[in-house]
Amino acid sequence: MSFLGVDIGTSSSKGVLVDASGTVVATAVHRHTVSRPKPGHVEMDPEVWWEEFCGITRELLAGDRQVDAVGVSGMGPCVALADAANRPLRPAILYGVDTRATAQIERLDAQLGREAVLDRCGSALSTQAVGPKVAWVAEHEPEVFATARRLFMPASFLAHRLTGAYVLDHHSASQSVPFYDARAQDWYRPWVEAVWPHAQLPELRWPGDLAGAVTAEAAAVTGLAPGTPVITGTIDAWTEAVSVGATRPGDLMLMYGTTMFLVATVIGQLRVPELWSTVGAFPGTRSLAGGMATSGAVTEWLRGLFGSPDHADLLAEAAASGVGARGLAMLPYFAGERTPIADPDARGVIAGLTVEHTRGDLYRAALEATAHGVRHNIGAMRKAGAAIERVVAVGGGTQGGLWTQIVSDVTGLPQDVPTVTVGASYGAARLAAQLIEKADIAVWNPVREQRVPDPAAVGAYDRLHGLYRDLYPATRVTAHALARFQRGG
Repeated sequence: MSFLGVDIGTSSSKGVLVDASGTVVATAVHRHTVSRPKPGHVEMDPEVWWEEFCGITRELLAGDRQVDAVGVSGMGPCVALADAANRPLRPAILYGVDTRATAQIERLDAQLGREAVLDRCGSALSTQAVGPKVAWVAEHEPEVFATARRLFMPASFLAHRLTGAYVLDHHSASQSVPFYDARAQDWYRPWVEAVWPHAQLPELRWPGDLAGAVTAEAAAVTGLAPGTPVITGTIDAWTEAVSVGATRPGDLMLMYGTTMFLVATVIGQLRVPELWSTVGAFPGTRSLAGGMATSGAVTEWLRGLFGSPDHADLLAEAAASGVGARGLAMLPYFAGERTPIADPDARGVIAGLTVEHTRGDLYRAALEATAHGVRHNIGAMRKAGAAIERVVAVGGGTQGGLWTQIVSDVTGLPQDVPTVTVGASYGAARLAAQLIEKADIAVWNPVREQRVPDPAAVGAYDRLHGLYRDLYPATRVTAHALARFQRGG
């Protein structure tokens, strides 16, 4: 038996073919870029998601390989609006990195009540929420809004193209604030009507539930056999948590990618405005999540400025720089920040620069900035009542070991690094496999190594973390003024 998993990410689409033991047989990556038509606007054409899925599938199935089930996953929550015939009407508005809907957040807070939204949905309205972005389309693109009937995200869009089903998983729905009642675990029609009265929202299922079977039309363009089962799928961070078995209460998954994402599995719904309280990937589970707007995106930006040297060279230079990056402190808010400060007008800051600093120092400062951001989020999670007993690292940023070591040193927490760190595509394949058989993920993907904090580094970073936390309030007024200037204000 073999299982296909495909994930649509911010900077690439990734696919894996996995056998019944969890061994990765083949991989494929198709890189892409998002569109940034205006400051704060981040978009992508949904048709690219389908084109890349088809290309990845044909590549992985070369040589007449067979697939027993298909898993889908993708970034989110996204807002891909379609008409009643499921045709996309405009580029999808991406998750919290798109900060266009600040005015709509304020208006809906006033209209619906901020406390009422937090109580019913578990999360406050923010740049991560779906509702304000739909309201933005209503105000700025009324012709599009008039014909918009259906909502897709990357995973649900792929499931639809493969099977014809119009479904969305409960977890993705729970990030569609204020449309979903997290207590009743169903769409909340009064607030849907308030924002999008003519919406035809999808049927709700769980991420590992069957969405349907591959149609003859989809089989012709993908190479999959007609009738192959397809799961409903979900947002990539939760699929990544599945990929490493970080789904029990007390588990915290750290996703090292273009953005850093944190998912803690908790008992019960925690009500906290600084973070996102959602339903989990499986029935009966709850999550408390945080997300940074940039992490790997900053290191890639620096790498481009440096002339695109090898990652290994930059990591070696960053390691040589040492704890504290020779006196640099960075705020990683290069696209605003999501949690826990929820400030779309925050901006990146590099403090302490001298003419003696090197690219290795800057690269190290970026890695440390992400680590301090992780510590800030973990502190907010603990304050909200989440128990953090086990930390599991996943994603491309785990390669090389320096970044994960810095995060352990800054947070003081050990991290399990599993054998397979491919991430969401592997988790999607795992969910697909569960349609057929119920093997333990610990057997599929055992822990390979553990990052243990260095006591000397922990002490130094404890002192430096205070400087990191002081830097944002000290520069906030200036950052906000510059953000307005960048928007032409």
